[in-house]
Amino acid sequence: MSFTPFYKGQPVWVIEEGGSERAADFVGQDETSSWFGGPPKAYVVYLDTHEGGEVEIDRVVPRDV
Repeated sequence: MSFTPFYKGQPVWVIEEGGSERAADFVGQDETSSWFGGPPKAYVVYLDTHEGGEVEIDRVVPRDV
């Protein structure tokens, strides 16, 4: 099990291509992506659409609320 600095429900920003930020809540981390040589992934729920997404954990940063 790998360490993640985030907790379930934590407000975060997801850094989009081009550097823009999109507000989301952290849901969890995909533990299996690293087994297959891929980068660690995070599961988030975007606040603007209430839809879930899977993004590279390096693109997730804490959001002050």
